Amino acid sequence: SNAERKGINILSVIRPHGLRGYIFVEAPTKADAEQSAFGIPYARGLLPHEVGYNEIEHMLEQVKKEMNIQKNDIAEIISGAFKREKCKITRIDKVKEEAVVELLDAAVPIPITLKLDALKVIRREGEDTDIE
Repeated sequence: SNAERKGINILSVIRPHGLRGYIFVEAPTKADAEQSAFGIPYARGLLPHEVGYNEIEHMLEQVKKEMNIQKNDIAEIISGAFKREKCKITRIDKVKEEAVVELLDAAVPIPITLKLDALKVIRREGEDTDIE
């Protein structure tokens, strides 16, 4: 909106997932990119050189990786309110990339829906190792 107000020609703005604290501005000229960042309080500065597409390509194109999570696996929650809690996977929705889990340490088993990337498998259903 800052660029629209000033009439600056900006083609796209990207905030990559894996790179905190940076945004990439695609503009026809370096002056347009500098003017768009001017006056934004949280913008600390600009990189002194142009960043090529091949340098940021891996941040833009998300690669689908197959999650090896199955029903009845024991997993650990690695993010969110229940971080470091152990749980049992009761249902998996691969389309939405979500899993319904039940906490093992809870007095009453309450189903919780979590994203698959918030889970780390500790033990498979067929393995006989104890949980710590």
